[in-house]
Amino acid sequence: MQPRILTAIILPVGMNSIRCKNKFNAYLYAMSVHKELKKITTRTLQELKINGEKIAMLTAYDYSMARILDEAGIDVLLVGDSASNVMAGHETTLPITLNQMIYHAQSVVRGVSRALVVVDLPFGSYQGNTKRALESSIRIMKESGAHAVKLEGGAEVADSIKRILTAGIPVMGHLGLTPQSIYKFGTYNVRAKEKAEAIKLKEDAQILEQAGCFSLVLEKIPANLATEVTQSINIPTIGIGAGSGVDGQVLVSHDMLGLNKGFHPRFLRRYLDLHSQILEAVNQYSRDVKSGSFPNEKEQY
Repeated sequence: MQPRILTAIILPVGMNSIRCKNKFNAYLYAMSVHKELKKITTRTLQELKINGEKIAMLTAYDYSMARILDEAGIDVLLVGDSASNVMAGHETTLPITLNQMIYHAQSVVRGVSRALVVVDLPFGSYQGNTKRALESSIRIMKESGAHAVKLEGGAEVADSIKRILTAGIPVMGHLGLTPQSIYKFGTYNVRAKEKAEAIKLKEDAQILEQAGCFSLVLEKIPANLATEVTQSINIPTIGIGAGSGVDGQVLVSHDMLGLNKGFHPRFLRRYLDLHSQILEAVNQYSRDVKSGSFPNEKEQY
């Protein structure tokens, strides 16, 4: 821990009280800004869980959006393999490559001052091979500057998690609906509704905690099961379609902001309708160009 340096403000003799007050207020403001910009770390998330404070997490794939989300105070930015869907237009998350994930992560990291940046390990970059999992994670960390990686699965990926951790790379787990296994499941329906699958999920959560994960994403599982898992482990849980009994929530930014019109799961709350707003703005721009009203005299040199 770096020592704190206390700086005294030496005011000239005769400086009036108003100038003194303004200078001191400016000093207090600067100190408060410094405090607000404290970086979020894996330890911060653990402290939030202990204190009963919720964790806010959203996806990000580019510099401009990352800057806005970071400025808004989002705790964790997930560079998700959902970029395969919302950025590249693929039906599933499977086609996105490690190189593409690194590119998106590089862009996000450049836009962040405070948030913890977590990057998904894409399909094929870790499954069934602990050495590949380590190499993929090292590439993400070295080439993007991200702070952690995330991978899907339970007991079957525990060895990979342990090997990644040998390099000092924090790992976030992911249980429940795991989109990279969509062809195995055959559906995006709620997972772990049956007793046997629920028992396995609870066991997997314990295994991932013991393997060293700093947090778990729980996706599209019954709310009571998510609450039970959250209370049974010491690491934070981040839910998406897993009810309110978890330690935090994550949504895909494009869904939450209403850029996607055709996606309507029960768990999604839309905070804006950017699709309609952008469509209206672009239509107006096109009309202004074609009518000759843009640019006007004030918009020319």
